Amino acid sequence: MSMDYEHNGKLITFEGCEGVGKSTQIRLLQEYFQSKGIDALFTREPGGTEVSERIRALLKDDGLDMCAETELLLFEAARYENTRKIIIPALEAGKIVVVDRYIDSTTAYQSFGRGLDRDTVERLNRYATAGVKIDLTVFLDAPPFANTSRGADDRMENAGAEFHDRVYEGYGKIGEGEERFVFVPTLGDKHATSENIIRLLSERGIV
Repeated sequence: MSMDYEHNGKLITFEGCEGVGKSTQIRLLQEYFQSKGIDALFTREPGGTEVSERIRALLKDDGLDMCAETELLLFEAARYENTRKIIIPALEAGKIVVVDRYIDSTTAYQSFGRGLDRDTVERLNRYATAGVKIDLTVFLDAPPFANTSRGADDRMENAGAEFHDRVYEGYGKIGEGEERFVFVPTLGDKHATSENIIRLLSERGIV
C-alpha cells in the first residue's frame, strides 16, 4: 500500500491530555451525527479491533513495568490493525471517520512524554497509518485532568504530573503551523464546546 494514501472519506481525530472531557465531546458529536442522519464511524486508539483492544488492556495495566520502546511499538501495532481493518475500509466507502486519539497522541506521549526520538516516532506513525491523510484534528485545549480525575489502575493516567505536563507542552508544539490542527478550549460549558466543534466541522466542509 502507498505511503501516501488518498481516500474519499473524511478523517477527524480528537486529541487531548488525560481528563479534559474528550470522551464527552466525542459522545456529543456522535449524538449530533445521529440526529442529522450522518453516516459516520467512531473508533478509538488503541482499540477498534479485537487485537487492538487486547493491546489496549496491556498498555493500560498499571501493574506492568514496560520499556518506553515496547510501549511505542505496542501502540503502533494496535494502530496498524485499526487503520487497515477499520479506518481505511470506512474511508474508502466515503464515510466520516472519527478517531479518539491517533498519531499525535503517540508523538505527544511517547516522544515528548517518554523522551523517545521524535523522528523515529513519526516514521513509525507514518508506517502504521500508510500515510492516511487527516482532515481535521480537534485538540481539546486544557491542562491535564482539568475536567476529570485520574483512573485507579491506568498506566498512562498514573504516569505522574511532570510526564503529563510534558505531554501538554508537546501537543502545543505539534500543532504549531499545522492547518489541520485546531485548538479548542474546553474549560467552559460542554455543550458550548460541542457547538464550537460542530461549527469547525462545517467550516471545513466536513458536515
